[in-house]
Amino acid sequence: MVLKTFGWSFAVTALGLVAAVFYGGWAAFGVVAILSVLEISLSFDNAVVNAGILKKMNAFWQKIFLTIGILIAVFGMRLVFPVVIVAISASLGPIEAVDLALTDKDRYQELVTDAHPSIAAFGGMFLLMIFLDFIFEDRDIKWLRWLERPLAKLGKVDMLSVCIALIVLLVSAITFGAHAHQHGGTHADKAETVLLSGIAGLITYLVVGGLSGFFEDKLEEEEEREHEAEEKASREGKPKSAVKLAGKAAFFMFLYLEVLDASFSFDGVIGAFAITNDIVLMALGLGIGAMYVRSLTVYLVREGTLDDYVYLEHGAHYAIGALAIVLLVTIQYEINEFITGMIGVVLIGASFWSSVRRNRAIAAAGGDQEKTEVSSGV
Repeated sequence: MVLKTFGWSFAVTALGLVAAVFYGGWAAFGVVAILSVLEISLSFDNAVVNAGILKKMNAFWQKIFLTIGILIAVFGMRLVFPVVIVAISASLGPIEAVDLALTDKDRYQELVTDAHPSIAAFGGMFLLMIFLDFIFEDRDIKWLRWLERPLAKLGKVDMLSVCIALIVLLVSAITFGAHAHQHGGTHADKAETVLLSGIAGLITYLVVGGLSGFFEDKLEEEEEREHEAEEKASREGKPKSAVKLAGKAAFFMFLYLEVLDASFSFDGVIGAFAITNDIVLMALGLGIGAMYVRSLTVYLVREGTLDDYVYLEHGAHYAIGALAIVLLVTIQYEINEFITGMIGVVLIGASFWSSVRRNRAIAAAGGDQEKTEVSSGV
């Protein structure tokens, strides 16, 4: 099972490391290996959240996620995206931007760093909305009960998550603008850009998430009708018909996954510049890491890990909230990528351990889940 799920990741790892040696020797090999580990550590929460969405999709769309989706993730976000940033921020053509990335690496890194505030605002707002919508939803299973119960009550207020996200964005933009104006420099006129980028991230979440939710509801309605038809056919002695999943629902969920992955990859792409400004090595290292995140997502779905360890999804969403805040803080201040990665690892590790304790308590109580649910919540 492990080899089947991670086989392509192992193959891409081998090819990527060999390519790195041919490209820049053993030093390049080390850089690519470090970048791969960085991407995996920063994106483990991405895999858990992806798995929660992917398990709703049928086998065909899971294959699409692993094929077309990985092309978008590896080549689109890890290779093309940094070049597009430079092309837009420096008003260059795509060919000129690629040439700059390959020939003048210091200038290329400078341009990407200069565009970081708008990138962080977009990604930070998208991820913040995911976190807020999660914690304001009333769920049967609660991890941090002392926190999630009152938040679920607050969540009954319409559009609360949007209002909070806009307040956070406004504070970020005003603080950034005031700080930049006080200290001068190239970012003094970029508060407006941060504001617009953040709003674009919010709109993207609302549009893609809204369409995904709409078609998911349609899918559930279709499944209910099919289920009723199957029961009727069974009573009449007719052969059962296979349930057909709505293509639009799966497509928009796939689109939502890709935008989600893009938002997660922002910190990895920007953080990679702390290790190298060589776009080839960056694409190889981050691409290998992205493959493992994809494989891990499918592994979690096929093994039913999220059903067995029910707090994992909670931990991942708290990690998303932390990453969103980190991205918004990095608009103005620099934060080490190790800290970003460790926050996610600690939160997911804690949620995993809480899940293990819960499962043990249920087993000890002879499966009395309702009784142990109260005692196992943190």
